[in-house]
Amino acid sequence: METRVEKVAVADGSFDLHLWVPEGGHGPVVLLIQEIYGVGPYIRGVAEELAGLGYVVGAPDLFWRIQPGWVSAHDEAGTAESIRVGARFDVPRGVADAAAALSLLRELPEADGRAGIVGFCLGGSVAYLLAASLETDARTDAVLSFYGSAVPDVTGLMERITCPLLLVFGGSDPYISRDRVALVERAAAERPNVEVHVAERAGHAFLNHEAPQFHDPQEAPAVWALALDFLGRHLR
Repeated sequence: METRVEKVAVADGSFDLHLWVPEGGHGPVVLLIQEIYGVGPYIRGVAEELAGLGYVVGAPDLFWRIQPGWVSAHDEAGTAESIRVGARFDVPRGVADAAAALSLLRELPEADGRAGIVGFCLGGSVAYLLAASLETDARTDAVLSFYGSAVPDVTGLMERITCPLLLVFGGSDPYISRDRVALVERAAAERPNVEVHVAERAGHAFLNHEAPQFHDPQEAPAVWALALDFLGRHLR
């Protein structure tokens, strides 16, 4: 597996796009969008796993305007500091940065023409907003959003997303109440391209095994298998 860093140029500067290329040297691209912890151990672990499955994975440093290369621990102090840093994140600019990163990914010689977006927490919101903002000729083949707290507030954007979309939530998430998740379920009910999976007993960030305060070892394996199946069906 090859790893390298590409630079993504935007109007007000440039930022890092961490890249993982599978052993085969090419494949569908996946834009992997970070949590508030940055492109740290958990995101890197996900990227390595996806690259091991044949995807070309790019994880952009979306906090580059605030603190380039931001990575924090998944403990109580790191979480508190990440929340402070994340509060300064400009969401529209971040979505535009993610779009620029996706465009670069598509142009890589290793890209085979198919593209997907995967985001966790903050990245889950950005993934959804990015999918809704893409023009027809730039739309992706699959979008996977995990516990995006912004999604329930903008369910009306769902009609702009025509590709397969999987939205994952924890049913016992203290940050995204169950009634707000129900708003997403109702919005998705009439849309054949949208799947909503709610792990009823799980809380927020329950897939993150680097964060013991969030990780749910009982719910996580089955949900992650569901996610990988979704990507495989639509990207491979």
